[in-house]
Amino acid sequence: MAYSSLEDLLNEGVRGRRVLVRSDLNVPLDGELPNLRVTDDGRIRASLPVLRKLTEAGAAVVVMAHLGRPKGAPEEKYSLKPAVDRLAELADFDVAFADDVTGESARSLSSELQPGSVLVLQNVRFDPRETSKDDAERGAFADELVKLTGDNGAYVDDAFGAVHRKHASVYDVASRLPAYQGDLVKAEVDVLQRLTTNPERPFVVVLGGSKVSDKLAVIENLIGTADRLLVGGGMVFTFLAAQGHSVGSSLLEEDQLETVRGYLSRAAESGTEFVLPTDIVVAEKFAADAGHEVLAADAMESGAFGSSGLGLDIGPESGAAFAEQISQARTVFWNGPMGVFEFDAFADGTRAVAQALADATAAGALTVVGGGDSAAAVRGLGFDESSFGHISTGGGASLEYLEGKELPGLTALDR
Repeated sequence: MAYSSLEDLLNEGVRGRRVLVRSDLNVPLDGELPNLRVTDDGRIRASLPVLRKLTEAGAAVVVMAHLGRPKGAPEEKYSLKPAVDRLAELADFDVAFADDVTGESARSLSSELQPGSVLVLQNVRFDPRETSKDDAERGAFADELVKLTGDNGAYVDDAFGAVHRKHASVYDVASRLPAYQGDLVKAEVDVLQRLTTNPERPFVVVLGGSKVSDKLAVIENLIGTADRLLVGGGMVFTFLAAQGHSVGSSLLEEDQLETVRGYLSRAAESGTEFVLPTDIVVAEKFAADAGHEVLAADAMESGAFGSSGLGLDIGPESGAAFAEQISQARTVFWNGPMGVFEFDAFADGTRAVAQALADATAAGALTVVGGGDSAAAVRGLGFDESSFGHISTGGGASLEYLEGKELPGLTALDR
């Protein structure tokens, strides 16, 4: 694919032009209405460089973004205002906020927007046409968004976390304006191409998170490509059960057992090794203060909690073993925590993997943290983001790229 870059747009000149930018401000919030606050501003910080380049070059920037999954109508808990307030705190340019998407507020503020300033529209998903499967409905919404740029507008997609969606602000707008790839999207694609095109070996993939069903397609595509697949998190219990082990009350997707058995068999024939935990931190309940003990992965019901115990983290032996595998790698991709890292008692497995990636980065390996909960864990556990080769802003998009799927937002930029 051939993309026009942000540098191409800047070389053409943006002074006095209104530029429509799709940013990723989909950040976690906490608190009670109306005083919600951003708990992880990583995506906001990642959006700043492109906005800064455009404003410094004299563009008036209109930002489109989403937050959460509202059902096509305004919902206060999904308002972008807390994210925009945080953006304004971090920015060295003026930031305004429209309280609608393409209504009177958006039209008025965009028409008055001065060069070097930014206007953020309300959550684009408050309009049902943003996510409509009807091309005409999405197109009509895209036309309204494009009108906000006037006669000489341009479009920059800098929201990698949304490029796997065929949505109006991602896909349809790109066909109506001169379209350019933002630096954040470019960096993501460059890294993912390195993972999928002759990666330096050994190539180790670490997969976690709650459900194996969320990772089926990426596992399918990585068998025969990755040298080792390290599996932790809630999804590991379906793997352990597929090997015939009892997993107590742990998260288990029984409908995926045969699929997992097939993966284990195919991997052995394809030169890809699955590495599973040998010990598990088993708790009496899902709670931060739950009693817990470390048990062998093949004897999870032998402890004090019997069949009612549930695994909430990989054990220390497994954490050390995973770290050793990562230390031998030249390329590492990690998506999904090893346990319930939000609870201190069950964060050690995720911490061990994060530290191993940081050490591998220092040793010269390419390390990629695949967005979502993994990126949140890295920041939540106090790691310096510069300790990793790349932290993705789009977990779902990263996985779909590794699955070999076509991403509509990238297709729309191809020219």
